[in-house]
Parts: sequence; structure tokens; C-alpha cells
Amino acid sequence: MDLGQDSKGQRHVPAGPSRLLVWNFPLEVTFKSTNAFGWPQLVVSVYGVDAMGRDVIQGYGSIHLPTCVGRYNLRLRLYRPRSASLLQTFTSWLAGMPAEFSDPKFPSYGEGREVTRVVSSGHINVQVNILTKDMATFGYSDGSGRDQTTAPVQL
Repeated sequence: MDLGQDSKGQRHVPAGPSRLLVWNFPLEVTFKSTNAFGWPQLVVSVYGVDAMGRDVIQGYGSIHLPTCVGRYNLRLRLYRPRSASLLQTFTSWLAGMPAEFSDPKFPSYGEGREVTRVVSSGHINVQVNILTKDMATFGYSDGSGRDQTTAPVQL
């Protein structure tokens, strides 16, 4: 399985019978907000090459990032949309255009997903390190059980 392009535009093809791809690409993201609405999510679109050499969607997935400080190993389940009929499945295969979401952020939305027909297409293991700062200033608790205003943070 060829898993599309990463942020540098390179292709990665896993070798061996396990078809396991390890993509070590650290991301550093900073969010600044005065409210907790829209807590950050990780949204992934995985593309691959079909038997005819065309780039096609292999799966979409999304997961909310944890709210507490720490290192987390998350399992992100992937899925892709199904065509509404066998005829659409066949014609989309001939054209090299299987069913896709028109908006790549669609997996992160709540609206409309309950009527979308999908098929499972694997999973991704993600390791994230979460740090928070000054949440107590705005009246939020990070769930650690310590008083953030007086306890020093040790890393």
C-alpha cells in the first residue's frame, strides 16, 4: 500500500508482509483560546495507489486530543465512504474515482455523519504528548488533581 504524500511531498511504500508503515514526523502545535469550545482534533486522510496506479482514498479518521497532560498512545480508526449501489461502485472503479468526501474535514464534523455509509479500512497508532499552560487562569481544570496556581511543573 502506498500511503499518499506527506507534508514534504514524498511517497512512502512499506515493505514486508506486515505492510506496516512507520512515519516519524514530529508536529508541534500551539493553540491559544479563552474557552474550551472546539477542542483540537487530529484529522487524517490516507491515500494510496490502486491496481491501475491511480491515487485513491484509503481511509479517513479523526480523534479528539486528550485534555490532560501526559503521553498518550491513541488508536485512530480509519473508514472510507461506500457507494450507494453496486453500479456506482463499478463505474467509480472504472473511472478511478471511488467515493470520497468533498470536504477533507468532514470526519471532524458531527452533522451528517449518521447518514453516511462507510466501510472500515484499518487503523493508525498515534503517540501524542500533551502539555497545557494557564488553564486554571481561565477557570478550567486539566484533570491532574493538582493546584496549577501553586504547584510547580516538573518535566
